[in-house]
Amino acid sequence: MKILTFYITLLFTPLLFAQTQGIAYTAVGKGVATTFLTDYQCLGINSSALGWGTGYDKKKFTLGSSEFGFGITSDVLSKQRLQHFAKSIYNAIAYDSSKIINWKDQQNAISEYAQAGVSLYADYNWGGFSFQGKLFGGIAFNVRENYQWYSQLSKNATDLIVNGKVSNLFDSLDISIGNVKTRIPNTGNLSPDSLKGVVSGTMAIPLKLSNLLHGTSIKMTWNRTYNLGYGRKIFGIDSLIELYAGVGGRLIKSMAMFDLDATGNGIDLHSSLTSSFDINYQSVLSTVNTVKNYNGGIPPAVGSGYGVDLSVSAIFWNKLKVAVAVNNMGSVTYDRNVYRVKDTLIGNIGINNLTDFNLTKSVNQLLSKGGLLTLQGMEKYKLANAATFRFGASFHVRKILGIGFDLVAPFNSENPGSIKNTVISFGGDLRIFRWLQLSCGYFGGGIYKNSMPVGINFILRNGGYEFGFSSRDALAFFQENTHSLSFAMGFARVRF
Repeated sequence: MKILTFYITLLFTPLLFAQTQGIAYTAVGKGVATTFLTDYQCLGINSSALGWGTGYDKKKFTLGSSEFGFGITSDVLSKQRLQHFAKSIYNAIAYDSSKIINWKDQQNAISEYAQAGVSLYADYNWGGFSFQGKLFGGIAFNVRENYQWYSQLSKNATDLIVNGKVSNLFDSLDISIGNVKTRIPNTGNLSPDSLKGVVSGTMAIPLKLSNLLHGTSIKMTWNRTYNLGYGRKIFGIDSLIELYAGVGGRLIKSMAMFDLDATGNGIDLHSSLTSSFDINYQSVLSTVNTVKNYNGGIPPAVGSGYGVDLSVSAIFWNKLKVAVAVNNMGSVTYDRNVYRVKDTLIGNIGINNLTDFNLTKSVNQLLSKGGLLTLQGMEKYKLANAATFRFGASFHVRKILGIGFDLVAPFNSENPGSIKNTVISFGGDLRIFRWLQLSCGYFGGGIYKNSMPVGINFILRNGGYEFGFSSRDALAFFQENTHSLSFAMGFARVRF
């Protein structure tokens, strides 16, 4: 299944993670962003920072591309299992069947992290531009690709998705070998030949879908955003205080949205996926607007929307920066391949089991013909954006040292693509040479546990060119029981 197209191959390296620093690899390395980023990197974070200037004398323009990041997190995964998960996604993209991990030996592992919860994100900056001048202020534009996944499955849902039609929930199995069809008890000890012949599993007493999936949550978004922002100084008293304001907006083109929650009150699902996911939909109860078939290149969008950012900031004594921002207020309306779920009795299922660690394939199992869900078509569905509130402050000593903190909170943590709880982070950077900047920090809170980001940035020609690397959790390089793996990089940023 083409779950991730070439965008994610560009991003792949060996969480919805607390991904609160956007595409800026320099901010990823210190865990704080609100009062550290300027130029196009501050779009969607703090647009008022566009009024601060680039921070480099006689340089007003900033251009950048090929900044990317990738991350996975789960409370129960060891570093080895996280690497297996990442490798399975990569192999699925590369279609390299010779490197698929021995699935049978790892079956218990995926069951563990499926139930404990797993998050994944991928981010890519196609290109960014900004101009920052004293009189005009600052204006910036960039194009960003973002994929986010979060899932936590119940025990029954895990059994059904991981084992498919041979799940332990089924009392009997329908087998077809040659022209012979028969029904046998599901003993759990079938021969390989018999397993290959299993057509479907049957429950003696059918259960409602909402009961089978109770406690399951799957959230996914894949958006491309065209971002524009403007910020400038609005008031100042010598070197005592300077006030800035900023506004930003974005056009959102969405390639995928999947939002499933099964609770004691029933099951709720809304889905809209581009044709690159290659899902063979089952028959639905009403006509659905579809998108054209995917034949490579840029996948067709299934939804469009907008987002609005507002921010204010202040600089005291040219050293202390404070900023407040509300970002991504707005919504996306999906009008292609839009489905919701019907809560039905489940008695017979014919879906295949997963064959590797790539849990994102569960979306295909759920939606495809013969899957768990009985779908109803919709004309359109409107989803509020994953909006956030930010507050940040930092103290700077010339260009040598900067230390600060961020607080980022979601408006609705249940929205697909949203952070799950308030994230608090501390961090900073140290310029030990004119050309070398090191950064580190800490962030955590709620499901994000404790992470120690670290980064290195090379600054050449007095800021004329820079590149660097960072990770949201340095502990992943030293501990086997780490809960996350992540990597971010940028190598094409120039100023003039």
